[in-house]
Amino acid sequence: MADASDDLGIPMKPARPAAPGAGAPVKPPAMPPRAPDLARAADAIRAPETLRRPGDPVTPPRRNEAEVRKLIVGREITLSGEITSCDMLMVEGSVEANLTNCRDVDIAESGLFKGSAAIEEAEIRGRFEGNLVVRKRLLIKASGRVSGTIRYGQIEIECGGQISGDIQAQPAAEPGEAMTDVAAARMAS
Repeated sequence: MADASDDLGIPMKPARPAAPGAGAPVKPPAMPPRAPDLARAADAIRAPETLRRPGDPVTPPRRNEAEVRKLIVGREITLSGEITSCDMLMVEGSVEANLTNCRDVDIAESGLFKGSAAIEEAEIRGRFEGNLVVRKRLLIKASGRVSGTIRYGQIEIECGGQISGDIQAQPAAEPGEAMTDVAAARMAS
């Protein structure tokens, strides 16, 4: 009866016979070598480059999202100084700076920017205090607070957003003119 209880009806392989030198250590089975890592997906999807003939005009390549010069100031981080030549500034912490040659600014609800900025577009959900020149569109969200000397091309203020100080619309300006506006705004304050 003891033999019957051990038989559970599970098929089993017969045991291997012991090899000569049974006391020798057993080698684990050899693993095949690892295949090289695949190329990054962005490289694999990249469009083939077109050949350029002599005399064809040279067009600068479009910047994709990975090539954008973006500065992110995270929560609970404080940054002060000069910020130049950045395409996008995202403020989640605190920035006290002069910002020039920047295209877009995004101030999160937790963000604070103190200083002067001459930019193309701005979206403000946090606070901005100082001299602000926005050549195109200034968007102040419901939680946004903007104070100081403000010049803008277009403005949109959501219900609840606040703006105070010396505020003036300005016609579309060239980048050099905007710098003059920032200097004038500094003198006025």
